[in-house]
Amino acid sequence: MRNDTFTGYSTVTKVPEYKKLNNDIRSVIKNPLKENIKPEILFITTFPPRECGIATYAQDLIKALNSKFNHSFNITVCPMGSDNEQHIYTEASKYSLDTDHPKTFDILADSINKNDDIKLVLIQHEFGLFEKREKELDTFLNSLTKPKVLVFHTVLPQPDHILKLKVRKLAKEVESLVVMTNNSAKILIEEYGIISDKITVIEHGTHLVTHADKKYLKKKHNLTGRKILSTFGLLGSGKSIETTLDALPEVIADFPEVIFLIIGKTHPSVVKREGEKYRSMLEDKVKSLHLEQHVRFINSFVPLPELLEYLQLTYIYLFTSKDPNQAVSGTFSYAISCGCPIISTPIPHAREVLKDNAGIIFDFENSRQLSKNIIRLLKNDRLRKNIGYNGLHRMAATAWENSAISHALLFEKMSRNQISLKYTLPPINLAHFQKMTKSFGMIQFSKINHPDIDSGFTLDDNARAMVAMCQHYELTKDKKDLKWIQIYFDLIKYCLQPDGKFLNYVNENHDFTNQNYETNLEDSNGRAIWALGYLISFKEKLPEELSNDAATILNKALTNVRSIHSTRAMAFIIKGLYYVNQKNPSASQEALIKEFANRLVQMYRHEASTDWQWFESYLTYGNSILPEAMLCAWLITRDDVYKDIAKTTFDFLLSKIFHNHKLMVISNKTWLQKTALSSVRENGGEQPIDVAYTILALEKFYEVFQEEMYLKKMHIAFNWFLGSNHLHQIIYNPCTGGCYDGLEETNVNLNQGAESTVSYLMARLTMEKYGGTLK
Repeated sequence: MRNDTFTGYSTVTKVPEYKKLNNDIRSVIKNPLKENIKPEILFITTFPPRECGIATYAQDLIKALNSKFNHSFNITVCPMGSDNEQHIYTEASKYSLDTDHPKTFDILADSINKNDDIKLVLIQHEFGLFEKREKELDTFLNSLTKPKVLVFHTVLPQPDHILKLKVRKLAKEVESLVVMTNNSAKILIEEYGIISDKITVIEHGTHLVTHADKKYLKKKHNLTGRKILSTFGLLGSGKSIETTLDALPEVIADFPEVIFLIIGKTHPSVVKREGEKYRSMLEDKVKSLHLEQHVRFINSFVPLPELLEYLQLTYIYLFTSKDPNQAVSGTFSYAISCGCPIISTPIPHAREVLKDNAGIIFDFENSRQLSKNIIRLLKNDRLRKNIGYNGLHRMAATAWENSAISHALLFEKMSRNQISLKYTLPPINLAHFQKMTKSFGMIQFSKINHPDIDSGFTLDDNARAMVAMCQHYELTKDKKDLKWIQIYFDLIKYCLQPDGKFLNYVNENHDFTNQNYETNLEDSNGRAIWALGYLISFKEKLPEELSNDAATILNKALTNVRSIHSTRAMAFIIKGLYYVNQKNPSASQEALIKEFANRLVQMYRHEASTDWQWFESYLTYGNSILPEAMLCAWLITRDDVYKDIAKTTFDFLLSKIFHNHKLMVISNKTWLQKTALSSVRENGGEQPIDVAYTILALEKFYEVFQEEMYLKKMHIAFNWFLGSNHLHQIIYNPCTGGCYDGLEETNVNLNQGAESTVSYLMARLTMEKYGGTLK
C-alpha cells in the first residue's frame, strides 16, 4: 500500500462548488489548426495543491516529461477531487473528476472521446481514491475509445477472490499497466493471473541533486556539530515514528550529538479523521524519554529544495513503516538518491532496492534492532559512506529524467503510431565544467560531481577544455570566456618541454608524474596541436598576446612532429594544422598535412578490403577523428584521394555504430576486430568522448557533402547523451551540468570527470547550430 506522502510545493485553497467543476469539464476548447497541434496525453491524477504522494509523484513526472519531450506531446492534467478534497489549481484545466459525484465519470469520458487531440489517457490508481466508485471506474475505462495506461501505486499480495476479480477487470479494460517494483509485477502475474506483456515496471522517480557540502548545509539549518538522523513525509500512525523514538536513548548514550529530524506535517486525511492525536502522542513520548534536545519536529509542508537539503545533510535515513504490504515508498527513494544510507523495515520496495549492501533491513517495530544498526553505522564512517554510495548508484536509473524516458517510450508504443518522440536540447550549462577548473587547470577526475584534486591534471583534458571554451566563445562572444581559455592554454604551455614535446600527467602539486615516462604520449601531443590550432583560428577575436603566444608554442611543438606515428595523433595534428591554415596558409604546414595524410592513405590501402574499409585491422577509440582528418586534409590540399578515402571510411564506420536509429560506439571492453565482423556486439563500455568525436565529424561531413543523412545521424548521436541508448538512461546530468563517465552493460558510471564533461560540452555546442528539437 502506498501510505507515505511527500512534502510538496503549494498551499491549499478551497475550490468553487461542484457545478462549476462540471462546467470546466464540458468546456473543451477547439483549435482549428489541427495540423499544428501536438498529440495530447491526459493524466487523470491527484495533483498539487492537494497534499498526497500521488499528487507530488504526478507533478514531478509531468515536469520531467515536459522538460525532455515538450516537442513531442502536450500533457493535460485532469485533477481528481472529492467533496473533502477541493482545490484551486495553478493552471486551469479543461477537465476534472470528482469521485463523490458519479456523473462526472460519464461527463469526463464523453469529453475525452470527443477530443481528437487526446491520443492516450494515463490514470494514476490507488484503491482508496476509487473506494466508493469502483463500478463507475470500470464503466469509465470501458467507455473510453483512447489507449489507456493504468498506474498501480498499490499491489496487494494474497488477494481474496473479490479483489482478484476487481484487478483483473481493471487490467482487461486498459492497454498497459505500470507498476513500480519487480515484486509488484511478480504479484500481478503469479497471484492475479495478469499476462506479463501487459505490465511495465517503471521505478518511482527520484530527483537529481548537486550533492552540496554537508558542513555548509548543517550551518545553514543550525545543525553544526550534530549527527543527523531523519525521516520525512506526511505523518500518520503507519509511519511508526515511535519505533525510532524508542531506539534513541540507546543511540544517544553512545552518540550524544545525535538529533532526529521528523520532517512533515500530519497527513490532511489524518487531521480530518482524528486531528493531531498521533503527533501529540509522539511529542509526549519525546518528553517522557527526555529527548527534547535530540528530536526536532519540522511541522510543515517543506518545499522540495529545502527537503533535498535536509536529506543531503542526513547521516542515516530511517524508514520505519509498519505496513508489510506497502508496495513502494517515494520518501524512501528520495532519501537514497540524496546519498543517504538507509535503515528500513522490510517492505517489498526495501527488500528489492537495498540488497547487495545498498542499505540495512530491520524487523517491523523492532526498536532494539534499529538502535543497534544506527550505532553500527555511526561508529563506522567507511561502512556508512559505502552504503550511501551503493544506494546512490542503485537509484541512479530512477532519476525523474529516466522515468520520463521510460514513460515516453511506453506512450509511443501504446499510442497506435500517433506519438513520435523528439528529445529536447538541454540549455548550455557550464557549472560543472567550471567547477572542475582551478587556477592551474582542469582537474582530471571527479567523485560523483565533486572534483578529485588527488587525480591531478592532464594535458589531454585541458586541450579539449580549451577547444570547448573556444567553441563557447565563438557562440556567445562572452569576454568572460577568455579567462577560462587562458587557464587551459597556460597548462598546455606548462606541459611543453624544451625538446618541443609535451608531457601529459601533472599531480596536485603541479609536478610531472612518473606516468609520463611509462606511457606513449603521442596522442596527447596530437591533441595539444589540435587545440592550439583551433585557438589560433580565432586569433582576430583573441588578445594579441595570447594568439602570438599560441603560435609560438605551436611552432615549437611542430619541430619534431614528424617522429609521431600514432594513427590518431597524426589525425589530431592534421586537424590542428587545418584550422591554422584555413585563413593563414603556410607551405610548410601544408606539407606536414600532406605527409601525415599520405601515411593514413598508405595505412588504408594496406588494410582495406571489400568488407573492411578502414585504416587499421580494428576499430578502437576515437575512430571518427581519422576520416574527419582526411576530410580536413582535402579541404586544405584539394587532393581528391583524401576526400574519397574520408567519405568511404566514415560511411563504413557509421555502418558499424548506428543501428535501429541509435548510436552504439565501439566498446572499450572489446574492440571490433576485422576478423570478427560477424560476432555479436556487447553492450557497455561506451564513452562520451567517442560520441562527441562522432558528432564533430558528422558536422564536418554535413558541411562538406550536404547529405541529410549526416545531419540526422548527428541528432541521433546527441540523443545518446539524453537517453537514447541501450539502457534508456541519461548520460548528461542536467542538474549538475556534468556528464557521466560511461555507459556500461547494466549501469551508468556516475562520476562526472573532465573527459566526459568536456566531451558533452563540445557536442552540445556543436548542436546549437541546429535548433532545439532532436528527432
